Amino acid sequence: MSRNTTSGALLALASCAMLAVVVAAGAGRVVQNTNSGKTEGGTSTNANANANKGGAARMSSDEKFADAAAVGGMEEVQLGQLAAQKGASDEVRQFGQRMVDDHSKAGDDLKQVASGKGWTLPAALDAKAQADVQKLSALSGDKFDKEYVSMMLKDHKKDVAEFQKESSGGADADIKSFASRTLPVIQEHLQMIQRIHDKMALRKSGNLTNANAGGTSSNMNTNSNKGKGNKNKNSNSNANSNSNTGPVV
Repeated sequence: MSRNTTSGALLALASCAMLAVVVAAGAGRVVQNTNSGKTEGGTSTNANANANKGGAARMSSDEKFADAAAVGGMEEVQLGQLAAQKGASDEVRQFGQRMVDDHSKAGDDLKQVASGKGWTLPAALDAKAQADVQKLSALSGDKFDKEYVSMMLKDHKKDVAEFQKESSGGADADIKSFASRTLPVIQEHLQMIQRIHDKMALRKSGNLTNANAGGTSSNMNTNSNKGKGNKNKNSNSNANSNSNTGPVV
């Protein structure tokens, strides 16, 4: 083999070796950049997720109460509107209208308090509340009354407990004050719906009719006895009067 041929072969090998080094170095930079991008992106995503979790964790119990009260109040208004329109009995319709009036007022009060603190309250019902509205919307007559009264009784028992807890142990003075001035209204609602519930149960069992009949009978007997008593009294009085008048004459 000639010297020129040998030199050419060596030169070609050297070029190939250099090219391999260059390619390997480039690939290493690509891998490094890719890993770097993934790491930075993953760190950013995790940081955002952690920040969001931290924000939720930092929400105070007073804020959570205010959010729940806002949603609950909106639900009471919408269900009350249904009751005022679809209730089979006067008492259910009247109670429904009372819910609309009282909870609309309480909702406005809570919005004002939250606005002063820079808090944003929920503007729409959550999934559970929406399901309750849809359920009652599909009912009518006695079935509507029964379900509505049962739902209101359960909700107001829960509401009274939550408002009592906030009014006695709330950390935020304004929210605590809101709970304290709203609690008596919620308690009155509970008493009202409990009476309606009990009356419906008595009517269903037939005891309400019997009780009314008994009351009517009792009143009739009382009035009859009073009448007899007055008759006897008048008779005795007249007899005594005539007896006393005779001797004098």
